[in-house]
Amino acid sequence: MDRRVFVAGSIALLAGPHAAEAEQARKVWRIGVLSAGPRQGTISQQLLPKALRELGYVEGENLIIDWRFAEGDRARLPELASELVQLKVDAIVTTFNSEALAARQATTTIPIVMTGTWDPVGIGLVASLSHPGGNVTGMTTQPVEFAGKQIELLKQAVPQVSRVAVLWDPTYPGFAAGYKHAEMAARALGVVLQSHEVRQPTDIEPALARIVRDNANGLAIWPTNFMVVQMPRMLEFATQRRLPTMFPSTTFMRTGALMAYGVNQAEQYRRIAAFIDKILKGAHPGDLPVEQPTKFELIINLKTAKALGLTVPPSVLARADQVIE
Repeated sequence: MDRRVFVAGSIALLAGPHAAEAEQARKVWRIGVLSAGPRQGTISQQLLPKALRELGYVEGENLIIDWRFAEGDRARLPELASELVQLKVDAIVTTFNSEALAARQATTTIPIVMTGTWDPVGIGLVASLSHPGGNVTGMTTQPVEFAGKQIELLKQAVPQVSRVAVLWDPTYPGFAAGYKHAEMAARALGVVLQSHEVRQPTDIEPALARIVRDNANGLAIWPTNFMVVQMPRMLEFATQRRLPTMFPSTTFMRTGALMAYGVNQAEQYRRIAAFIDKILKGAHPGDLPVEQPTKFELIINLKTAKALGLTVPPSVLARADQVIE
């Protein structure tokens, strides 16, 4: 072999891995986020960039995040998902079931990382939790049993609660099973559970009127896409009616809710960032098992309690992971 050819080939072999690493370091990754919620105040805008930054992905340096918000209109999701596909993003992050389904319909090749999804196997997003297959992986939300725990905690925090209204969409995957657990918990506690179904935005005002008619003295809100957009109205109603309100997430804790019990969202987005990191480094989403949350938190807003004229028992405050003064 010609000596010059041998030397050149040897240099190329030695430089190859370093060149690949340098190219990896220079690459600007593009992540799409698909949400049916409002553009302002979403928890993903606060937590996802921070979690990615901890892994070395910094906006303005090696990361672009393209946000797409449907503002509560699920009919816009297919169009917004297609926009992200056309941008050739490296991965799509979704919240709630409808976003994950819209993204999956828009692409079978771009990796999709779901968060806060109920029953992904049942709705056809993945083949199984341990072996997702396809281009979807990520995290589920809290198990359906937590609906019963939320009623129990609300009763412990406000012992005088005897009639709890539940604002929910029974067609949303997982909610029907959750409601059964809430009914069992309510029955054991001597609490009457009142179902108020909201399947579309026009159902909200009639549901609020029924809550007044039924004289509820406690409220549990299980938000879906359009309900998130209408949350200011529902929290205004709860404040006016002096209803202690329980949520399954921390998103609305500083805007009028009394309590929240559910997934630790900071930890959840750290796990989502870890999925993205693995995918950007070459892992196939279908080979990454879907994870179920393991960290949960109880948050109590004492400012809201004071406004409602309530004193939360010290035993409940002692169990809280966070107390908002």
